[in-house]
Amino acid sequence: MRGEKGFALVIALVVTALLVALLVEFVNEVYVDTSHSHNFVAAQQAGILAESGIQGGIKLLQVSNALRMGGNYSSLLEPWASPQSFDAGNGTVSIGIEEESGKLDLNSAASQTGTPDVFSHATLLRLLDNLKLSRDLYEPLADWADTDETPRPNGAEGNYYRTLKPPYRPRDNKLETFEELALVKGLTPQVLTQLRSCVTVYGSANGVAPQININTAPKELLASLHEDMMRGDWVEKILEYRKSKVIKNLADIFGADPLGQALTLKVNCKGAIYRIRAEGKVGESISIAEAVVTNVEATKPTVLYWRQY
Repeated sequence: MRGEKGFALVIALVVTALLVALLVEFVNEVYVDTSHSHNFVAAQQAGILAESGIQGGIKLLQVSNALRMGGNYSSLLEPWASPQSFDAGNGTVSIGIEEESGKLDLNSAASQTGTPDVFSHATLLRLLDNLKLSRDLYEPLADWADTDETPRPNGAEGNYYRTLKPPYRPRDNKLETFEELALVKGLTPQVLTQLRSCVTVYGSANGVAPQININTAPKELLASLHEDMMRGDWVEKILEYRKSKVIKNLADIFGADPLGQALTLKVNCKGAIYRIRAEGKVGESISIAEAVVTNVEATKPTVLYWRQY
């Protein structure tokens, strides 16, 4: 009898252990499912906040434009140039805007026809010098954009890219996004980090190179605009002036100096293309939306680029 009772006790303990294990697994499944549900909802809400941040950025640009009261300029002293963050109740949304018009357009510097805009090409080479990067980087960039299959001495065409793993083809056309530059031979993440604030792929229209806004161009690009910009203290003078005042025409800086005349057709004081980056955060969920827009004064601005992640 004692043996039967002992065996029954063991069976009872085993059954109890199994029931406890099943209960624990059930509770864990409920917790995981509930957690997943909450995370999904939070992710959706973060995405909506990020999208709303883009619209908020556009409104901020429109307000800045209205405050100019018709002035033909845009500057880093305006409301759009300051990062914004808002409490949305269940989360936060942060907005940052930079002006693409204050950068050098690479599609003008590297032409499909192989004949780049003279000013853009020379400015890019000087920019590479100022960033302490090799001028040889220009050749693979030019090969990526041109339509022929003949590589430059330090460049790369389809024959090179087909040997990579995985293989791919060069665009043989205008660059469409900044991120695309990561596919070009020699343009490593470190190089792109140095170039990001100074170059853009937006702006050229009908083969005409866009003008660069002297109010928003970074220091390295300012120094690259003309071979004489590195002489004297022109760059420092511009940066100091911009701290408290807006350059409304080149004479504000250059006066009657011939350098102002030399830059007249290549440099202006107002931008037209902006990159808006908005981050929505709900709990631990974060969503980021990026948009490049132009015609911001219009009721419905033109979106040149959109990405959300």
